[in-house]
Amino acid sequence: MTTKRKKTETDTKNVHPFPGAKNAKTKESALESEETLSQLGEELDKFHADPSKFDFKQIESIVKEFASLFKKQMKKNLAGEDGTLIGQLKKIRKAMQANEVDDYGMDRDFEMAIKPFFDFVYSKYFRVTVEGIENIPSEGRCLLVSNHSGVIPIDGAMLKVAIMNDHPAKRELRFLVDDFVFHFPFMGTLMNRIGGVRACPENAERLLNSGEIVSVFPEGIKGISKLFKDRYKLERFGRGGVIRLAMKTKSPITPVAVIGAEEIYPLMFKSHILARPLGLPFIPITPLFPLLGPLGALPLPTKWTIHFGKTISYENATAQDVNDGILINKETESLRQTIQQMVKDGLAKRKSVFGGD
Repeated sequence: MTTKRKKTETDTKNVHPFPGAKNAKTKESALESEETLSQLGEELDKFHADPSKFDFKQIESIVKEFASLFKKQMKKNLAGEDGTLIGQLKKIRKAMQANEVDDYGMDRDFEMAIKPFFDFVYSKYFRVTVEGIENIPSEGRCLLVSNHSGVIPIDGAMLKVAIMNDHPAKRELRFLVDDFVFHFPFMGTLMNRIGGVRACPENAERLLNSGEIVSVFPEGIKGISKLFKDRYKLERFGRGGVIRLAMKTKSPITPVAVIGAEEIYPLMFKSHILARPLGLPFIPITPLFPLLGPLGALPLPTKWTIHFGKTISYENATAQDVNDGILINKETESLRQTIQQMVKDGLAKRKSVFGGD
């Protein structure tokens, strides 16, 4: 592929999605992926400016090229002990046969078997960077409250990898999963086996009382179904269940802002009628899906940043506070505004959707 300008190692350090090249051939592939991302970003900007004049054939060509690069890099990064992707898949298949799970269905062996895939998505595809992760306690209960986005809730998995890989204590995260995920074939079981727990107050309370870190997304389905024009505008945080949970269990809250997930599937329209027979909340319509078929389902390789804010303590909350609706609503809105400001600050520092901070 011919590039528009000569690129240097400095140019590509924080931009291309497959960093860490060790030889000339891999570096050439990295440069190609940077150029592909640049073209993809330009085409999407054109679409947002005027959808009626959008050239779908052009973006289809770009997406196919990126998919080819992605496939090559995935094979390279996910090789098993025998150096092949097949070897890694065999390892995963063996782990799927394990029977030892906890009360919520988490299978530690299976989690470790598929972790290389999530590590690849985290470090090479979305190139996630974290800020303030030291605000999460090294032990004991903690409630992570985050903005929600992305159509498919990948943000929970990325939070899990961040804490497991980048936190000094390498802690396990239990994330609450919306009911609709369990309507997908195998998805509910997969979420359970990697640490996800069906979202309900009873499960969250039990996990926190056991000293776990639990992540919640108070925006729920409204968060992941925001149209592209409404990206990064936080929806209402329900009826105060998060604050009530923190007060009842004496759990500190760490506010979290995820930057980058809003653009992985630029949601232009959504169909509730088509989704109803499938038991889904909506069918997404993006510039790429369903027009490009399976290729259109590939999330865009945006650059993510996860900001962990200062912990808010509820150690002194009383039973009276838990039942004080006015106080609960006030604290809930204050938390929403805190995360909204964190999102705004993160966006202000971001230079590019696909590039580094």
